Amino acid sequence: MSQSHAEAFAPPREADDERRNLVGLSRAELAAVMAELGEKPFRAKQLWHWIYHRGETDFAAMTTLSKDFRARLTETHVVRRPAVNQALISKDGTRKWLLSLPDGQEVETVYIPEEDRGTLCVSSQVGCTLTCKFCHTGTQRLVRNLSPAEIVGQIMVARDDLGEWPKDDSEVPAEGRKITNIVLMGMGEPLYNYDNVATAMKIAMDNEGLSISKRKITLSTSGVVPEMERCGRELDVNLAVSLHATDDETRSKIMPINNKYPLKMLLDACRNYPGTHNARRITFEYVMLKGVNDSDQDAKRLIRLLKDIPAKVNLIPFNPWPGSFFECSDAARIKRFADILSAAHISSPVRATRGDDILAACGQLKSESERKKKSERAAAAAA
Repeated sequence: MSQSHAEAFAPPREADDERRNLVGLSRAELAAVMAELGEKPFRAKQLWHWIYHRGETDFAAMTTLSKDFRARLTETHVVRRPAVNQALISKDGTRKWLLSLPDGQEVETVYIPEEDRGTLCVSSQVGCTLTCKFCHTGTQRLVRNLSPAEIVGQIMVARDDLGEWPKDDSEVPAEGRKITNIVLMGMGEPLYNYDNVATAMKIAMDNEGLSISKRKITLSTSGVVPEMERCGRELDVNLAVSLHATDDETRSKIMPINNKYPLKMLLDACRNYPGTHNARRITFEYVMLKGVNDSDQDAKRLIRLLKDIPAKVNLIPFNPWPGSFFECSDAARIKRFADILSAAHISSPVRATRGDDILAACGQLKSESERKKKSERAAAAAA
């Protein structure tokens, strides 16, 4: 399924007459480009440093390259990020960028500052194919997968806006890094775009470039079981699983992917996820939906489901969005649910809602063009 999905929703190829974008190329691919240009392999290392360590987009400013080589690169290649269509800042400091891609599609990226970390929520697809009933993104049809350049470019755009590229060859900016953590929890299902996500994350983890530790990267999946083991083996990043229900009937109603990969299959894959132990637990995301999945019985079933899995449960108050028909569980009910899990020695923090005034909270991401289309359709229907 994942391979056919990748082919059906592949990002567009660059036109033959376009300057080729160097962002998103692996080290091997960048070295191959240098060979095509008749340059020695060390040129790839120099470019890698300028693109991913210094954040430079202008070849003319890459002063360790010869003037002639810089001129040739300018004619044939480019260092391009997604364009920022809109940048919003929430009253709580959360930032959201609406990014425009070369073919006119849009995605959203969110930065969440906290006292001890700064987390960037990255998208992997335009839209989503999973149609989870409580998720705003799921109401936008899947258009296509993002390329490695479009995925890693989101990190680079955020660093641009936050001003955190080093001004020299120091390891980090003088004031320290604002982006410390990456979560693949934005628009789309990362494991349905695994190859492009993997290429982008290997670039992000490279210690001579963006240098984000794999221990600071979390990939969130709704449960694409066949790709989970591969992800752990090849990337060794943290895993978060969107669970949201404790029985197959309820989960299938709110998350149709459960019909393909039911709870037993999903949880067996979690038990076998490489590198999991008590110091490195799997995070289970659980959105609190009033009268749907928030009873004492649900909490007790959840304890049984997670037996023998090093686990942490993030309880997420439901974030309403225009047209949603769920309600958030009451604060007292959420506390009761958390207390039951805590009594069973399962860590169960309640996630603070961030950025809801700019529709940047969990489950609220959706490209602005899709919002406008929906609004226009509603207006036309009412006319």
